Amino acid sequence: MHSTLTEYARCLYGDEHRATPPCEKEHREQYFVEELTFAEPDAILAMLRELSPHIVDGNLPVWIRNLSYRLVLLQRPDEPGLMREAADSLWLHGPDWDTIAAGLRERADALEAASQES
Repeated sequence: MHSTLTEYARCLYGDEHRATPPCEKEHREQYFVEELTFAEPDAILAMLRELSPHIVDGNLPVWIRNLSYRLVLLQRPDEPGLMREAADSLWLHGPDWDTIAAGLRERADALEAASQES
């Protein structure tokens, strides 16, 4: 078993920035998605930031990246920085996701404006 979500993703999808470590375990995407679904937000963010440090790079499939941000935002719905980070990722894979990305940016702006008023 992998000790982190990042290790699991690296073994399954590879890593554009580092060599993939040898691993004897059989990898199935469905098991990875199960791990991802119930992972803590910090573990998901660590995976995203380590395997795709510049958002535009990395070997994570787009749908895994989108799902990851969605899961993080469900657990941390009031963090404008995360909303913008997710929006930036979606912009790169548009135009199908442009409306959602724009909505995330609007929500982030509204949250920041509300926090400045109080």
